Amino acid sequence: MAETMAAGAAARRPAAGAGAVALGLLAAALAVAAFNLAAAAPVGRWLQALLAPDVTDMRELVLRYSALPRIAVALLCGAGLGLSGALLQQVLRNPLAEPGTLGVFAGARFALYAGTLWAPGLLAYGYEPLALVGGAASMALVLALARGRGFAPFAVVLAGLIVSLALEAANKMLAIGNFEQLSDLMIWQAGSLAQNDWSAAAGLAPRIAVAALAAALISRPLAVLDLDESGARSLGVPLAWTRFAAVTVAVLVSASVVGAVGAIGFVGLAGPAIARAAGARSLRQRLVWGAGVSAGVLLLTDQALVATTGGTLPPTGAVTALLGAPLLLWLVWRFRSTGSGERGGEAPGRRGVSAAGIPRVLLTLAPLAAVAVLLALSLGRTPDGGWRWATGSEIAALSTWRGPRVAASLAAGFMLSVSGGILQRISGNPMASPELLGVSAGAAIALIATAFLAPGLGYGGSLAIAALGAFASLAMVLAIGRRSAFAPMRMLLIGVGLTALLNAAVESLLVAGDPRTAQLLTWLAGSTYAVTASLAAGACVAAALAALALPFAARWLAILPLGDPPAQALGLSVGRSRLALLVFASALTAVSTVLVGPLSFVGLMGPHLSRLFGARTALAESLAAGLIGAILMALADWIGRNAIYPWQIPAGVVATALGGLYFLWLMKSKR
Repeated sequence: MAETMAAGAAARRPAAGAGAVALGLLAAALAVAAFNLAAAAPVGRWLQALLAPDVTDMRELVLRYSALPRIAVALLCGAGLGLSGALLQQVLRNPLAEPGTLGVFAGARFALYAGTLWAPGLLAYGYEPLALVGGAASMALVLALARGRGFAPFAVVLAGLIVSLALEAANKMLAIGNFEQLSDLMIWQAGSLAQNDWSAAAGLAPRIAVAALAAALISRPLAVLDLDESGARSLGVPLAWTRFAAVTVAVLVSASVVGAVGAIGFVGLAGPAIARAAGARSLRQRLVWGAGVSAGVLLLTDQALVATTGGTLPPTGAVTALLGAPLLLWLVWRFRSTGSGERGGEAPGRRGVSAAGIPRVLLTLAPLAAVAVLLALSLGRTPDGGWRWATGSEIAALSTWRGPRVAASLAAGFMLSVSGGILQRISGNPMASPELLGVSAGAAIALIATAFLAPGLGYGGSLAIAALGAFASLAMVLAIGRRSAFAPMRMLLIGVGLTALLNAAVESLLVAGDPRTAQLLTWLAGSTYAVTASLAAGACVAAALAALALPFAARWLAILPLGDPPAQALGLSVGRSRLALLVFASALTAVSTVLVGPLSFVGLMGPHLSRLFGARTALAESLAAGLIGAILMALADWIGRNAIYPWQIPAGVVATALGGLYFLWLMKSKR
């Protein structure tokens, strides 16, 4: 009897710890909220302001229709997102799952942008139906892609984050072309909790209550998912229906939150993760205390913003995303590998169609690059919407405008692909690229900081800062990845987490109203519109120097994929050679990021296509990847210039769309 009571007490202690954390966060959040309310009106008038405000007293009206509804909405949204995150983490057996990392928010945002522009009549029913359709469609795409890998945790989250990045690139394209029409929606969709009545709280409360009831009803069969699938089936649990019900509840709650206040990033990840770390072991404990922690985190963050900035800008959702991206990196750091879905495939360079050498690469791809240049310079749209092939003197005249952007696209594509090939070889990860490992994001974050903190630094200084940012982010990825023996999927998640941090920073800037933001958004989308002749010439010189340096790095690139012991046996200084290659890749990425922004996926596609082309030796593969990347970026710039003429799509957005599709095809085909 005594032993049974002791065991029960021991089992309750972890849950008590999680409860203490949740209640502590809620108490701290309510204390800050009380401080803010006291600054707005005396404590003795709070009840009157809530029940029967004096319409002649502005302080009571602010409490009644703004401050108090804001507190209620923060608690409801936090609890709903925490519940949603706990359900998704349980049904997918994935502690990194939440609406933001699975593409729900990005899909909802894209649906709202598209509906606002092309089907505004649908908004008569509010934002929630469109958000639900977009979020559900995005989630379905993620699950369809991850199904081929058995819904392995890292595969699911990686698919979700890549789908999110691709959709966010599309959102940037829509925002650039329709900035004035979407500006208010962008501010709201960044997760602003500012309220002017109780309508949002009144709409959310019954939805969250119904979702909580549904979660309670399915919690017992969901808890059986802690076993393996065969064990769950032997207990008579309908796995398909249980998973469908849980995902449906999670998506509905997420869509309700997005429809009410916009995207609140990473709150659904933080609550269950903190509750689990504090001792919540059972599913019911994670559902209850995860929701409580998320509510406390969101309210505390929001009320801290109210106390420090007045609560208008930056939006709470952007701040939670800034705080949540490091949390994702920490979870990746401590998450134990299941061994499923973490293999990235064979190391690059160990198999090929044929041993295509340098002569074949140059004889085949160099003419294709020349054709791409001729196409980009000569073929274009006329003012009446037709097509015209320029000849002779016309090409010379048009080259004044088209020449610099074509040259910059070629150089950036070459350097990104060479950098991607280097990263794939030294990491043994065929899905590595500057964009996906966070190298481009590090360069972009450094450039953004430079633009706002030292705007007069100049091109040379900005380039040096970008190189430092790229190298620092790559060093961080490798430092964290060493803990998992550089498991390919885990390193990709670290990089995409850094990219999510970049997106959160950009989101904060977008809603700040700074006049430099519009230009920054254009650059982030990869526009080559403002490239000057001198900048293009410098980029071409950098690409040429990179090509000349490749023969000197060829031996390192050929030996390092064999592993450290064989490389050392062959007389290679592994540490020095790897460091030199990382610095080289970071410098190439920095120059490319200055030209075409931080996201294009060309660094992923170029090396892959070079191996499909048949290049097998390190030098031939690097040259082939560079030429293919140059061709892809030149074609992306040409497509963006002509596809919706007279408007233009940034080359980076076009390349991102093509690269995102290619990346998703790689996942679907299990390559």
